[in-house]
Amino acid sequence: MPDIRPSQLRLLRARRFLPLFTTQFLGAFNDNVYKNALIIYITFLTAAGARSDSARLVTIAAGIFILPFFLFSASAGQIADKYEKSMLIRRVKLGEIAIMTLAGLGFWVGNVWFLMAILFLMGTQSAVFGPLKYSILPQHLAPGELISGNALVQMATFLAILLGTMLGGFVVAVQGTGPTLVSAVVLCLAVAGWLASRSIPRAAPADPRIAVDWNLLSQTVEVMRLSRENRHVLAATLGIAWFWFLGATYLQLLPAYTRDVLGGNAHVVTLLLSAFSIGIGLGSILCGRISAGRIELALVAVGGLGLSVFSAGIYVLSQLADPAPETRHLLGIAGFLAQPHHWWVFLDLLAVSTFGGLYIVPLFTLLQSRAAPQHRARVIAASNIVSALFMVMSALATLALLSLRRSTDEILLFVGLANLVVIVVIAVLLPESLRRSAKSPARRREAEAGGPTEEEQR
Repeated sequence: MPDIRPSQLRLLRARRFLPLFTTQFLGAFNDNVYKNALIIYITFLTAAGARSDSARLVTIAAGIFILPFFLFSASAGQIADKYEKSMLIRRVKLGEIAIMTLAGLGFWVGNVWFLMAILFLMGTQSAVFGPLKYSILPQHLAPGELISGNALVQMATFLAILLGTMLGGFVVAVQGTGPTLVSAVVLCLAVAGWLASRSIPRAAPADPRIAVDWNLLSQTVEVMRLSRENRHVLAATLGIAWFWFLGATYLQLLPAYTRDVLGGNAHVVTLLLSAFSIGIGLGSILCGRISAGRIELALVAVGGLGLSVFSAGIYVLSQLADPAPETRHLLGIAGFLAQPHHWWVFLDLLAVSTFGGLYIVPLFTLLQSRAAPQHRARVIAASNIVSALFMVMSALATLALLSLRRSTDEILLFVGLANLVVIVVIAVLLPESLRRSAKSPARRREAEAGGPTEEEQR
């Protein structure tokens, strides 16, 4: 198991990193506490009429949360480039406090559609915060620290998703007082995030002369144009979007896969989700350890190949599994882990997500380092738009394959094979960078002594 390097521990003690790290962790944590609490509330705790339509409402909730990334990411990128970022982050966090106060009102009156509107506001807040948190990192971290900073942020994000999902479901289900407890928890987390944000150091505006254009369509077109400014930015944008396609596919299919193939109950789903989140964190930290401060694009290829191999492994293990028991006899965690075959599935899923961590961290760092500083936030906003689009495509592709009676393990095999195509595309876009990254450190130093290549300058 990889440990955190001393350089990463130094970052966690540094004022230029720790407050931002804490702020983004608490924000992701709060998002997922509220989202999962709302899903459980709709599914189990609302009136019978709403419960009968819970599947549709939960699907609508997922769409409502992602919609603001399409609508507001372009404007958020402009604002993040124009103004001082630490001030903007504090204002975003004050907005989160107001939103969570309204969430408490929504749970008190028990109005599902009002709570859906709050979810839209939370998605808007996340869409505004995304370009800020990723564009401020290169301003506060040295180039050699950026890969470690991104590794820690990715680890914390997926840990926050896991813990937030678990806490939201647990707290809202407390008999009699669940919705009230959720209201208190999300408000406290929002206040804690604002307090952490007050210590984030100033970050000078990237381009204070730009005029913010509120035409959503034209600005979306403009930031998408910026995302194609060079091969490195384009490759990183597409690679990151594909990661979210893969992740969304796994998260959508894991509950049904656990029930139908492995015969596990809801607690086993949580166990496997934990493996998925922990693996991303392990892979992210391992990437920071291997990279030693450099952007090692060879790890993108290694991570991508691992994603494909172990996705195929899940399919193979599924064929070897015993038939799942009847629904009324689904296994709990103890019964699930009592079967050696299930341990292999658990470890395979852990491997998938660990290689995912190796894959994604260099791409985030590449996007930050190769985007022009004067419009870095807008490039990150474009990446968020493309990633949101790929997540929607994941849902549509999954629904289409399920309608064709493809099993969950077959769909995971399909996306694993498609992943090989993505790795080839990245290699075509960045052939020289991948070759240089794969060289030994001594040979790299010799190559770099001659300056950047013509391909890297483009």
